[in-house]
Amino acid sequence: QVQLVESGGGLVQPGGSLRLSCAASGRILSINNPGWYRQVPGKQRELVARILSGEIPNYADSVAGRFTIARDNAKNTVYLQMNSLKPEDTAVYYCNAIIATAQAMGTYWGQGTQVTVSS
Repeated sequence: QVQLVESGGGLVQPGGSLRLSCAASGRILSINNPGWYRQVPGKQRELVARILSGEIPNYADSVAGRFTIARDNAKNTVYLQMNSLKPEDTAVYYCNAIIATAQAMGTYWGQGTQVTVSS
């Protein structure tokens, strides 16, 4: 059974940094287009960053230049380095990926990790 587990969230002051991690476990053959989304209460979940085919990163305009997405294939882990954090970055952050196993390919979500940017 495939699972995605996020970690690294927390409380940080404006201008600070956090690094989120998303570790995938299970009998995984490949992880495709991993990405990070975020959601605040009352709003739709929105894309933050994603690694597209060809390992090309794609960022929301609101985070471009401040956030960096990266992956470690050996560890089945995706990271989101968040710098120059702003109060409007406060949200629950979810990782997402299309994962192939020997039996099937499916879209998976993590359980979410809270990021709060406040002084």
